[in-house]
Amino acid sequence: MKHKDGKPFSQHDKSSKIVPMTIMLVVLCGFSFYLGGIFCSEKNKIKATDVTKAIPSPKESAVAPLQIKSVSFPECSSEYQDYTPCTDPRRWKKYGLHRLTFMERHCPPVFERKECLIPPPGGYKPPIRWPKSRDECWYRNVPYDWINKQKSNQNWLRKEGEKFLFPGGGTMFPRGVGAYVDLMQDLIPELKDGTVRTAIDTGCGVASWGGDLLDRGILTVSLAPRDNHEAQVQFALERGIPAILGIISTQRLPFPSNSFDMAHCSRCLIPWAEFGGIYLLEIHRILRPGGFWVLSGPPVNYENRWRGWNTTVEEQRSDYEKLHELLTSMCFKLYNKKDDIAVWQKSSDNSCYSQLSNPDAYPPKCDDSLEPDSAWYTPLRPCVVVPRPKLKKSDLDSMPKWPERLHVAPERISDLHGGSASTFKHDDSKWQVRVKHYKKLLPALGTEKIRNVMDMNTIYGGFAAAVVDDPLWVMNVVSSFAANTLAVVYDRGLIGAYHDWCEAFSTYPRTYDLLHLDGLFTAESNRCEMKHVLLEMDRILRPGGYAVIRESVYFVDAISTVAKGMRWGCRKENTEYGVGKEKLLICQKKLWYSSNQS
Repeated sequence: MKHKDGKPFSQHDKSSKIVPMTIMLVVLCGFSFYLGGIFCSEKNKIKATDVTKAIPSPKESAVAPLQIKSVSFPECSSEYQDYTPCTDPRRWKKYGLHRLTFMERHCPPVFERKECLIPPPGGYKPPIRWPKSRDECWYRNVPYDWINKQKSNQNWLRKEGEKFLFPGGGTMFPRGVGAYVDLMQDLIPELKDGTVRTAIDTGCGVASWGGDLLDRGILTVSLAPRDNHEAQVQFALERGIPAILGIISTQRLPFPSNSFDMAHCSRCLIPWAEFGGIYLLEIHRILRPGGFWVLSGPPVNYENRWRGWNTTVEEQRSDYEKLHELLTSMCFKLYNKKDDIAVWQKSSDNSCYSQLSNPDAYPPKCDDSLEPDSAWYTPLRPCVVVPRPKLKKSDLDSMPKWPERLHVAPERISDLHGGSASTFKHDDSKWQVRVKHYKKLLPALGTEKIRNVMDMNTIYGGFAAAVVDDPLWVMNVVSSFAANTLAVVYDRGLIGAYHDWCEAFSTYPRTYDLLHLDGLFTAESNRCEMKHVLLEMDRILRPGGYAVIRESVYFVDAISTVAKGMRWGCRKENTEYGVGKEKLLICQKKLWYSSNQS
């Protein structure tokens, strides 16, 4: 062989270069052993804590905490004291009258959002504490006389001095809500043994029905639209009873399919048999197989009541027969009936739905392209959502009774990516530890000082399950952009709703005592502006109420800065294990009055 310059390549040349390299390698190895011995002799002088402080994690060292300038928000004018941005009567004229579309959610565009603090009414006081609040509230906190005057003959509420009193009356229960529910229990024995746990009351009045059921172990979502005068949902929440603004109109309700164990309408004036029964089809969608639909009022008991309904007995008979025919075509069967109450049960036998395949059947079966749990700005459609045959343990008869079902992994958890009985159990135990820590930092949690609670971005409802024995209830919110875990929340006997936190929640101002969030800004910061989310939190939080904010260290200081501009007092705390990647902010909203009020 030759070099590239043409000179011959010899073995002697190669070995002559290897010898110096070998000597150099031996020297270097010896020097490294010498340094290692020095290090080992000093190892007892080096502490692990010094190392962790000196070398931050790659994530922490790569991303500095978010910094924003201090801000101070002005007061809104006093005319916005009951402001509900997405159901604002000031905007109703922009929308159609057909099927009361104007009462549905219509949120203002970003450039019209209010960036001010909603003032409380003049004379506002901290709400009366539960359970006394169920029967009375301060008049100045919900200063609306119209409902008192209009419903005085039905005993909904009564104004006495500085308070509203709630005697428990209603349109269809003149002897009181207790006697009304007693009769209902006679018709539905499942109300007594833990079979029925979740319910929805459409057209709820002041939520006396849902309030009575709380003592019977049944958790009810009371639903009513925003009204210029009545403020039914605000009364319900002021009393400490779960409620949400909503209406069955042209959009689906913000709940998953097959969720509620019972649905109820007491003369709620919903035209169930009109528009092809489309409102009944929505009740069918959200009602669990084997669940009950309860109707009191027209046209039930038309034989004895028709004279008081400004109609004829023939018309009422026709309405009842049409209603019963529609329910039968949707696989409901009449379960029981007495006096003014009729109860239908949704079939848990999927063979009933085979008749819907007939081309002439009405209503038809929904096609597979319509996701049954899609319920955020999803239009109502005139078709039946058929329960999935593979779900064998989600009908009411197969569900564990309350309270056992709270800690049993629901069948529908397998629909979720990574969802399993083990992940459910881990989440359950994790929240037990977290809530125990929260109560050390916030002693009011678990006492009568905190009643209305919202978990703003739950997964399986673990936080709500951990506080289930406390004198409070939790509205579990699942992002409309996140995995659909709300079905699991309902299957374990809890309540909640879908929501997009880039918009306002469907409730009145000052309706929650505690807001809890876990990584919400980390999850939604790419879509929602932090300032708008925090202002919405301020709107729905009661003066004196609390926020427990669990967030990445990246966001904590920025959140605290905005909160200070909203007149909140916040303190930073460690999490239960002191992990440095996230912190807790424990905040309290201060009570203040508008400068325009005396």
